[in-house]
Amino acid sequence: MQKKSENKIPDKYVLDSYALLAFLANEKGRDLVENLFILAMKKEVQLYMSIINFGEIIYIIEREEGLKNAQLALARISKLPVKLVDADLYFTLKASYIKANNTLSFADAFAASLALEKNASLVTGDKEFSSVEAKINIIWI
Repeated sequence: MQKKSENKIPDKYVLDSYALLAFLANEKGRDLVENLFILAMKKEVQLYMSIINFGEIIYIIEREEGLKNAQLALARISKLPVKLVDADLYFTLKASYIKANNTLSFADAFAASLALEKNASLVTGDKEFSSVEAKINIIWI
């Protein structure tokens, strides 16, 4: 990721739940995601996440670590420079089409749909995304 000149539109990235969970749990890929947060704070890149993938993060943490840790994660995530994108009818239908034609979860289809919509790179370590790799630039962590 190179520094962009001031007159160019910043690079765009969509974070899948895998990427943000890696950051929160200090797992493989954390450094890459943290670097994206630093660049986003400097307005050098734009970061997006589907509200569906955001919900996926919260339920995974609550299921594995309890409600208190899910609430702590929610507080941490709310301070990060990531724009959450709501799932309206148009977005949901695009995700449904992706799900129907690829082998990935429905939540993952929202991340893929958002990456296509924003013409953004998708940051993930989830191998399910290999089914859409021909259509989306994927940054593997």
